[in-house]
Amino acid sequence: MNMKIEKIESTTTPAPGTKVQKLRFYAQLFSAGINIWIGLQFYYWVKYIESQGTGWQVSRPPGVESWLPIGSLVSLLHWIYSGVINEIHPSGMVIFLTILTTAFLFKKGFCGWVCPVGFISEMLGNISDKIFKRRIKPPAWLDYFLRSLKYIILGFFLWAVVWSMTPAAIKSFIYTPYNVVTDILMMRFFTDITPFAFWVVVGLFVMSLVIRGFWCRYFCPYGALLGLLNLISPTRIRRAESTCIDCSSCAEVCPAFIRVDKVKEVVSDECIACMACVDICPVNKTLEIKVVTKNKTMPVMKWAAVLLIFFWGSLLTAKMFGPWENSITDKEYMQRIETVQKGEYVHP
Repeated sequence: MNMKIEKIESTTTPAPGTKVQKLRFYAQLFSAGINIWIGLQFYYWVKYIESQGTGWQVSRPPGVESWLPIGSLVSLLHWIYSGVINEIHPSGMVIFLTILTTAFLFKKGFCGWVCPVGFISEMLGNISDKIFKRRIKPPAWLDYFLRSLKYIILGFFLWAVVWSMTPAAIKSFIYTPYNVVTDILMMRFFTDITPFAFWVVVGLFVMSLVIRGFWCRYFCPYGALLGLLNLISPTRIRRAESTCIDCSSCAEVCPAFIRVDKVKEVVSDECIACMACVDICPVNKTLEIKVVTKNKTMPVMKWAAVLLIFFWGSLLTAKMFGPWENSITDKEYMQRIETVQKGEYVHP
């Protein structure tokens, strides 16, 4: 072992400090800020609708549809079956499709670079690290069982939507009054949260302080879907065994508990493409991001920049040229808001 290390030290140079994690933090912070802005704008728009147009006039932000993944899946299926992009929640479908494409091209990059829930989860994980001075992970048997839960949840939604709903049923659902106001119903889940839902959210926060990424790792069906696309992504993190000094730094910083130091190539549904392992590796060109179809290495900072430009550029293009805005007028929302407040809209 000593001879190997001496040889490596004489033929390699330390990896340059790319500071990718600093870029990732600001990218996540930017995304969180965008979502907070959208949430506040949507909240005040609902208040304007509830006042029947007598209050402060605010326009509805289409980006709020990013929080309607199931409805967006239904819209995507409707487009596939009919070739028609519905005008109820068009931006939701665009955002959903962009997230799926990002997951395929850039691994689970949406989770690690954009998702605001993932960002909050990581911040709670960082607090946990400082409290416990180490990263807590359940025993392997329990971890495998818990990780399967998000796939069970995903399987239920895929069965309920993809398998069970016919093209006619999908079209019928899209144009139901329930789907028209589903964004308002989603907001009311948080503003008029039930005691049970409140304590579930509190429990998730507490568990995220104990186990890093508790929600994302064990319960998020979105993450499960993106994890499956991650497995067939053309990009991979590869480790050069000939230059690896077995310092285990990569495994220690991995938020998904992947033993990067023990594999030649990271192929895992849990990898969020955070690039922390590549960023911390002390030996140049030992951990690299590669496009496997061309066996081409890509500088990690360039890879991150392309990811962010692709994701936000796709949404900006849709916002500028469509489809983005829905066709529901404020007047129609005002006509339906009383029924929403009475709780008379139920899932069809």
